[in-house]
This record gives sequence, C-alpha cells and structure tokens, in this order.
Amino acid sequence: QLQLVESGGGLVQPGGSLRLSCVASGITLQHYAIAWFRQAPGKEREQISCRSNDGTTYYSDSVSGRFTISRDSAKNTVYLQMNSLKPEDTAIYYCAADLGLCYTGSHYFTYWGQGTQVTVSS
Repeated sequence: QLQLVESGGGLVQPGGSLRLSCVASGITLQHYAIAWFRQAPGKEREQISCRSNDGTTYYSDSVSGRFTISRDSAKNTVYLQMNSLKPEDTAIYYCAADLGLCYTGSHYFTYWGQGTQVTVSS
C-alpha cells in the first residue's frame, strides 16, 4: 500500500532553516512527480514546489530562491530544504505524489501524506 510520511516540521525563528522529509513506501519515487503543498489557517492549500520524474523542478514565487526540493532515490525520500524562513511560511506542509510530470493543482495528485506543522515565530 502506498504511503507518504512527512517529518521535519517544528518551531523556528524568522531567518532560520528547516528540512522537511517525505518518505514513500509502496512506490518507487523515481517514477513519480512529488509536490509540496502548504495550508495556513483560513487559507487555501498552496502548491509551493514540485519535482517531476525527469528531475524538472518548480517553485512558487513565494518560495523561489529560499526553498529547494531534492530526492534521494536510495532512501525513497524527497526533501524540502527551507531557508530564510518568514512568519508567513507558517502552515501545515504536505507532500503529494502522482505518476510522471508536475502539474499545478492539488487535484492532479492522488497520494498525500498527513502533513507536518511548520511554525515560524520569534
């Protein structure tokens, strides 16, 4: 059974860094597009990054230059390195997967993790 499990969230001060992990079981990530979404209280879910099966990456304007998505095939894990964090980055972060290339929109992704909370505050 396919399962995605996120970890690495927590409380960090503005300007700090966190690295989120998304560990997959039941699939081989190299065949899948993996996206990171986030949802802040009272706001819609936002797609912030994606890595296609061919290695192409995508970032939203809100995180471009600060966040980096990467994959470790040996560990079947996708990471989201988050630097220069801001209070507005506070949200629950989710990873999602589906076969092939990245598309914009949560409805394109079939498999979801349970989310990990990121709080940026002094």
